[in-house]
Amino acid sequence: MLLALVAIYLVVSIGIGLVAAKEVHSARDYITAGRHLPMSVVLAMVFATWFGAETVLGNAGAFLRDGLGGLISDPLGAGVCLMLFGLLFARPLYRMNLLTLGDFFRRRYNRGIELVLSVCIVVSYLGWVAAQITALGLVFNMLSDEAIPQGWGMVLGAGVVLLYTLLGGMWSVAVTTFVQMIVIVAGLLYVTWIANDMANGVSTVIAHAVDANKFDLGTGTSWRDTLTWVAAFFTMALGSIPQQDVFQRVNSSGNERIAVWGTTLGGFVYILFALVPIYLAYTALVIDPDMVTLLANAGEGEPSQRILPTLVMKHMSIVTQVIFFGALLSVIMSTASGTLLAPSVTFSENVVKSFFPQMDDRQLLWVSRATVVVFTLLVTWYALTSDATIHEMVVRAYRITLAGAFVPLVAGVFWKRANELGGALAVSFGLMTWVVGEILIHIEAISDLIEPQVYGLFASAIGMLLGVALGGRAAQTPGGSPASA
Repeated sequence: MLLALVAIYLVVSIGIGLVAAKEVHSARDYITAGRHLPMSVVLAMVFATWFGAETVLGNAGAFLRDGLGGLISDPLGAGVCLMLFGLLFARPLYRMNLLTLGDFFRRRYNRGIELVLSVCIVVSYLGWVAAQITALGLVFNMLSDEAIPQGWGMVLGAGVVLLYTLLGGMWSVAVTTFVQMIVIVAGLLYVTWIANDMANGVSTVIAHAVDANKFDLGTGTSWRDTLTWVAAFFTMALGSIPQQDVFQRVNSSGNERIAVWGTTLGGFVYILFALVPIYLAYTALVIDPDMVTLLANAGEGEPSQRILPTLVMKHMSIVTQVIFFGALLSVIMSTASGTLLAPSVTFSENVVKSFFPQMDDRQLLWVSRATVVVFTLLVTWYALTSDATIHEMVVRAYRITLAGAFVPLVAGVFWKRANELGGALAVSFGLMTWVVGEILIHIEAISDLIEPQVYGLFASAIGMLLGVALGGRAAQTPGGSPASA
């Protein structure tokens, strides 16, 4: 019964996405929805950027294990990223009328930097999209009472998301996300209301969390603990700024004002509403401590991600179960569709087109769709073969962009003296330092001293400063005119 009702909801979601696909007539429609989206849709899409499996399933387990300290990267770092992008980057980037963020690196620096950083951006999405696919497999496995193996659930979920993303691109992502966000907000608030009554009210839940020291930020007492805490925050808050999914939502806005405030408000709403599933997870501890303790203490593996679904399946009515799993699937699909489209169009526009510059709009559209298929197969394979948790997949995702892409983006937008040599050295120094650090982190004697992406960030900044000091060919300002040396 439950599985059948959820299946009906999936069919409806696919139908909405396919109807929206009728608006796609060009590559620009496919990638940016023709830059016609209103404030309500942009805000919903920005909110949905990271409100996915990590927020509902991963963060719940992280909070129960580590308290607020386990949430420093997400939702705090993720929400801060969205607000920073809206307030600082949305306006200048929107005015450039680009298709992808990779186009910015080509226009501001050169085609070589565009190619390298576009590959970095694509690679960074492997873990993020795989986390959503993993969560879909988990949901289908639980809905079917394990009749559907989690691996086959991943394949089924990937196929559903692929179907409407493949045909409709950003139009389908926008329309389905708007509908799904309504389901998410209403569904999670309803389930939380039911769980709150079962846990004897907010005061009981909060008092329980205070007694368990769950509001400790987790900064620790040593410099090493503090460094880890800071690194986790900045990896998400800064490393996810040079990302195509964030930029794509901004760039699809109907005007500049929507681009700025839709993104900023979306980030603020994300932080606030991300607290709902975290609170819901803690009500589970009050309602059924034995179940939660068993799952939360199962290590870093998949069992801790089952806390919320298990609470609903074990203690709530069939109506509440339908509402919860409908909301959960909406959460995952809305995030998966956007993060599946972003690396695919980056690869087609900034990698494939670099080797075939004569490609016309129609050819770019078909290459983009073909890349969506290939990337779906790739991330599904990664999800099937990886033993990392949803939380771990997401945390790892933005290390490469923090080390290699953040400094070139910031300098390119805000510093007229940034030049091609500075961009090249920033990318080279940042990525090489990060790679060396990732190798050294596996050496036990020095592993506690290494946060590779942070060292890569500083190395990238040094490279930019050195390149500007040495001079060289002037880069292009965001407006397209030569920058002064």
